[in-house]
Amino acid sequence: MKARIWRKLHAEEAKRFDQVYELMGQTAGLTLGDAFGILQSGLTVAEFMARKERSQRKAAIKQARGQVDNALVADFLGAFIEQKTELSVVLAERSLLDTLLSEEAITFTFERTGRLEKLQVVLIARRGDWERLMPTLDRDAKLTQKPAQVARQPDKRPYSDPRPFLPHIGQTVKLVLRNGITVEAPLARVGRFDVLLGEPGHELFIPLHALLRFDAPPAPDDDASDDDAEPDSGA
Repeated sequence: MKARIWRKLHAEEAKRFDQVYELMGQTAGLTLGDAFGILQSGLTVAEFMARKERSQRKAAIKQARGQVDNALVADFLGAFIEQKTELSVVLAERSLLDTLLSEEAITFTFERTGRLEKLQVVLIARRGDWERLMPTLDRDAKLTQKPAQVARQPDKRPYSDPRPFLPHIGQTVKLVLRNGITVEAPLARVGRFDVLLGEPGHELFIPLHALLRFDAPPAPDDDASDDDAEPDSGA
């Protein structure tokens, strides 16, 4: 079918193609698919591209989380539930003493407090461990008075991808939490959404959403260890 006849038979569709190609001519680097998306959405080019970038970031975070085994952290919380361990639950502006009953996708359920959204939790520790550690911790006075908010969207938080933490397992790291507390201890475990800090039997459970800053020594370089090895003498 000749283009002239097709345009006559499909006038509305032909008009959309004209608009798309006009938009592509006005915007360098715009793909055909994005141009159609912009027209269909009614958004400006800037608005559409910003929404597309957010969607890509969300997909990348979901993929990154899926690459990390969460079993060890899940087992850690499961032991608290099974053993009915008395816990200190640190929130942004206060702490609770309670016993964990269950963990769900976005909530914890405690014996006295009931259901608590995970985003409210800054840290969980055994009661005795936290009472010994708390007086020794540094605090940012401004954040203590006005804790940083947690963004609902994971892509807008300082730390959502757990993979950068993995090379530092076993190293002493420093975490600044959103309520101003600074914790410095060995990184014991990394899960999809949380990390464990401290020595075996005395770990602190810290969600990634509670972090404002993560400081760690350089990750071990496997190549460097090979270079430092003594050359084979051939003897």
